[in-house]
Amino acid sequence: MAGMKGLKKRRRIQIIIVAFVALAGATALVGYAMRDGINFFRSPSQVAEAPPPPTEVFRIGGLVEEGSLVRGQGETVTFRVTDGGASIPVSFTGVLPDLFGEGQGMVGTGRYVNGVFEASEILAKHDENYMPKEVVDALKEQGVYVEPDTEPNG
Repeated sequence: MAGMKGLKKRRRIQIIIVAFVALAGATALVGYAMRDGINFFRSPSQVAEAPPPPTEVFRIGGLVEEGSLVRGQGETVTFRVTDGGASIPVSFTGVLPDLFGEGQGMVGTGRYVNGVFEASEILAKHDENYMPKEVVDALKEQGVYVEPDTEPNG
């Protein structure tokens, strides 16, 4: 009978070890899968102060600087994004959102390479009163945020 108790105890310890290894493996796989899915937000001032490495994908947001929008050959567009404290050049190849324009809020995802933010995705505000929270916070920090007029015209 004593041999049977020892066998059950050993089996229970083996099951616990296998479960722990499986859990650790699953956690590692989830972390590996998410490594490119987590993008940190930076304001233009933060990028100017401490430029991230060219391999890091992050989001940048602010206002499209007036007079900086240049449509190049094909679908390539360049412009500058600002938060009032710093201005970062942006290059994007693709179709821009309909509401994208100078003086408008935007958020871009991409990499900062050789002093230019190379965007892979550009998002624009979706109506006249909306701006992403990160962009509003960055603009408020620089003291250039103006509350939108939410009163109906009439």
